[in-house]
Amino acid sequence: MSRILKKKEFGIFLVILVLSSILTMINRVFIRPDNLIDVAKGNVVPGIMALGMLPVLISGGIDLSVSSTIALSSVIAGKIMVNYGGNLFVVLLVSLGVGAAVGALNGIIIAKLKIPPIVATLGTMSIILGFVMKYTNGDWITNLPEWFKSFGVIKVAGLPIQVLILVLAGAVTWFALNYTLTGRGIYAVGGSPSSALRVGYNVDRIQVFIYTFCGAMAGLAGVIHTSIVQQVDPNTFNGMELKVIISVVIGGASTMGGIGTVLGTFLGVALMAILNNGLVLAKVPTFWQKIVMGLIIVFAVSFDVINRKREKAKLERVDVEE
Repeated sequence: MSRILKKKEFGIFLVILVLSSILTMINRVFIRPDNLIDVAKGNVVPGIMALGMLPVLISGGIDLSVSSTIALSSVIAGKIMVNYGGNLFVVLLVSLGVGAAVGALNGIIIAKLKIPPIVATLGTMSIILGFVMKYTNGDWITNLPEWFKSFGVIKVAGLPIQVLILVLAGAVTWFALNYTLTGRGIYAVGGSPSSALRVGYNVDRIQVFIYTFCGAMAGLAGVIHTSIVQQVDPNTFNGMELKVIISVVIGGASTMGGIGTVLGTFLGVALMAILNNGLVLAKVPTFWQKIVMGLIIVFAVSFDVINRKREKAKLERVDVEE
């Protein structure tokens, strides 16, 4: 029991409970099942993208191209549905493939050319975003086929199909991180790339896998987002990468690598979703909402850096004493 109480995830869970109680007192609408389901459905896309970002942050990297990747995959999948019809399997395969291809490109640039992740992904983000704007002229893609619209409103046991897909994606990510050799390698690379190399991990291959996985998750998120809004808006994803990154960091992952869990990521996404919904229900002006979110970003990253420095200082003291 004491081990559970000391975990970061337990602290985040307590914050969620306290925040939910406060919001319920402010507005009883918050606790209504239909509102909670809407909040869950509305945050499936950030949740899936956060699952893709988790291995990236664990490895000590960062991917700023996820927002443009989801835009690209959504646009291509939307164009295919409008012009050629197809079926759900084809749409998923295309969207996942586009996302994975972008991610693999990021991984190769980072692993083989040794370009810092923030620079490499910022570059691909700009290139892809420019291509998407040129290809679509910023126009929405509508008139999606009825079979796809029907898929978007499916419910299982009262839950939207999108929420169940998020849970499935979480299970796959959890298994990959905890029960595969590559998953253990991701943590090893995040702890120390040179040490991971010495014990036999192929660091370059792991990095390519990490960014490919992140891109594939962005591709999946593209299909899911389109199924929710029933259209494609290439501009709607701008800036989403910051929300995704901060959700993972709030969930306990470190911007310096080596730390992070799927449970913590889910809790981080939930906390951001509840806070955002609460600010809306409390009728807080939009500009104040942005200020609050900005402060949370600064606080979360600062707390992570300070905490890691303290842990490093403790280890150094132990080494000196020995």
